[in-house]
Amino acid sequence: MLTPSYSASLPWLSPRMPAALRWAFAATLLVIAPIVSAATYDVDYRAQIVPDEGIARVEIALRGEKLPSKVVLRVDADRHLAFSGDSGLDVADDKVTWKPSPPVATLRYQFVIKNQKASGRYDSYINADWSILRSDKMIPPMAVTAAKGLQSRASLSFDLPEDWSVAAPYEEDGDKRYRLVDPGRGLIRPKGWLILGRITSRQDDIEGVDIRVAAPRGEDIRLQDTLAFLNWVLPEVTAIFPGFPQRLLVVSAREPMWLGGLSGTRSLFMHGSRPLVSGNRTSSLIHELVHVASGIRGDHESDWIVEGLAEYYAVNLLYRSGGMSTARYQQTLAELEDWGREADSLLVKRSSGAVTARAVAVLLGLDQDIRQASNGRASLDDVARELAATRGVVSLERLNTLASQVAGADITALQREALSRPQ
Repeated sequence: MLTPSYSASLPWLSPRMPAALRWAFAATLLVIAPIVSAATYDVDYRAQIVPDEGIARVEIALRGEKLPSKVVLRVDADRHLAFSGDSGLDVADDKVTWKPSPPVATLRYQFVIKNQKASGRYDSYINADWSILRSDKMIPPMAVTAAKGLQSRASLSFDLPEDWSVAAPYEEDGDKRYRLVDPGRGLIRPKGWLILGRITSRQDDIEGVDIRVAAPRGEDIRLQDTLAFLNWVLPEVTAIFPGFPQRLLVVSAREPMWLGGLSGTRSLFMHGSRPLVSGNRTSSLIHELVHVASGIRGDHESDWIVEGLAEYYAVNLLYRSGGMSTARYQQTLAELEDWGREADSLLVKRSSGAVTARAVAVLLGLDQDIRQASNGRASLDDVARELAATRGVVSLERLNTLASQVAGADITALQREALSRPQ
């Protein structure tokens, strides 16, 4: 058998090419190879969880021939404490400036895990048996100054008490170690919910999504029911949002956690007492799934779009999937419309229950206008799909533009004057 030579797999190194040119190309490849390898550095995040102290001891280690010249961390001065490092470090209130020096630079600090909201509930908690937190709170946002093209390879690992394990929305890369991927980011950092401790979980592949649902061991939380519900509704979600993450972690617990749902990157938290379908025939779980799928956030007056879309589909997808009759669906929409009359304006910074209910009615009207203008060829689904494809900040102007584009005509359902006054 003939074994292909290296040059045979590279047409630009063909024997037919003049020798001088072949040598020139080969020399170029030799020069490029070390440049490519030098353009990548390793970022190792390590968190030691200390239940007795209620903290995580965090270490960020950078390794490479070239490192960022400056890293600025935007921290919570009440939760990110005791910073130290082996290279230039300046700590000032909510801003920490770190100047790493190659080949290895290390930053250490402590993170206070518990975070109590005004309601008295927690969105981040630790006790002797388990902890639930957001990794992107533990590892704060960072702005990097680095040479053009310098990229990172990142991992997150944990040092845990005996008998503790962890569930995270990342690819496993060893025992309690995960590989982090975030295309386009110069310095990759972990994002999303974590649950650590003596936990139990169920796992399945649904519509190509690796799904894990997890909760503290011994709590009366029906993980299998959640997984079955996801088997039922996730196909409807991914039909609208084909870019849905390939991995999803659903974390649940009871007291003293936040009494509701909270979405994160490739993950969400849902209080263990929340029903899969509420008495008003909406679903908090679907609502948070839409947040995970869309990845959008509103500008100073457009939170209603973000929350309205999530609540619209929390009802609509139950109906599409056969979870309620047409009569029940119409009744639910009518009840939301009545509630929405309590909202004087949609153009507010933070969406209340009444604002979200009114937003559902507006989006329902928008869907009808798009269908009519396009002769049934387009719908609100197309707008939601495009918003999720571009992600980021959404505004009234952006929504209006997209609606008109998919409808092929000007849409009048989103007039600012009508949205900013009582119904």
